[in-house]
Amino acid sequence: MSVTVTYSNSKHTYSKLFNLYLLIFAFIAVIALSIASSWFLYSNYSSQAIQLKIAKAQQKYQQQAEQVLSLRQETDLKIAVFASKVGMLQAEVNRLSLLSDELAKNANLTRGEFDFIGKAAIGGPIDADSSYAVDLQTLLEEMDLLSLEVNNRTHQLSLLETMLLNHNITDEAVLSGRPVIQRGSWLSSPYGVRKDPFTGRATMHKGIDFAGDNGMDIIATGAGVVTWSGKRSGYGLLIEINHGNGLSSRYGHSKELLVTEGDVVGKGQTIAIMGSSGRSTGPHVHYEVLKSGRQVDPKRYVYR
Repeated sequence: MSVTVTYSNSKHTYSKLFNLYLLIFAFIAVIALSIASSWFLYSNYSSQAIQLKIAKAQQKYQQQAEQVLSLRQETDLKIAVFASKVGMLQAEVNRLSLLSDELAKNANLTRGEFDFIGKAAIGGPIDADSSYAVDLQTLLEEMDLLSLEVNNRTHQLSLLETMLLNHNITDEAVLSGRPVIQRGSWLSSPYGVRKDPFTGRATMHKGIDFAGDNGMDIIATGAGVVTWSGKRSGYGLLIEINHGNGLSSRYGHSKELLVTEGDVVGKGQTIAIMGSSGRSTGPHVHYEVLKSGRQVDPKRYVYR
């Protein structure tokens, strides 16, 4: 099937024979090509838009995930700090309990409020509605309970100490004399401002130094309860004795300690061996007297 197309101008007339099927096919092909091109452009644009939305969503989720991780790390750090404080409080409770139990045994007090090893008689039903998850609030509550327990132990220890000192060692608790009485010992540094042997600067010396030979006996200048026996910064191996009525004495730089925390010692009892531990230039004992927790000049007690 064909179609003749005639057209003319001012000078000539032309005729052209076209195949109708070919024209229809060409028309359909042009329409199909236009549709395909439009679809390709639309699909490409739509794909890019979707990818852009996905990228933005991923970025947002990544930021949220980082915020959640940061918050969790911060929370874990806080919980770790509080857990560490709880551990320190528990260690202090254990130390006080052992010391108090030793004092109670020395005083032959093993019942009632002076039973420090056994658990306290407490109880009550379980609250079924409460949560048992370990969280920050639980740790804070546990710290409060431990603080109360520490205060309770400290109060009981103070009562027991008073009883011991009043009944057993009051007559010997008065401080007097030197912590080293063997021949060959001497006062090497008095109480007061002096030139520091390590820095050369003028510093306050809050005790009296008695020098002597390595291995000399160090004695308690008064009866009391040993409240510290071990290393302490600057003092080396240190003994501290509580004599009651707010009075304590310290004996530093020892070579060896012969008493432990909780021991009740008598006046003149050997408590340590002279050495040069800690911040020391040679064998001696650094002797301090504390009144209400503050160092005072031991001279009045040494020469009492």
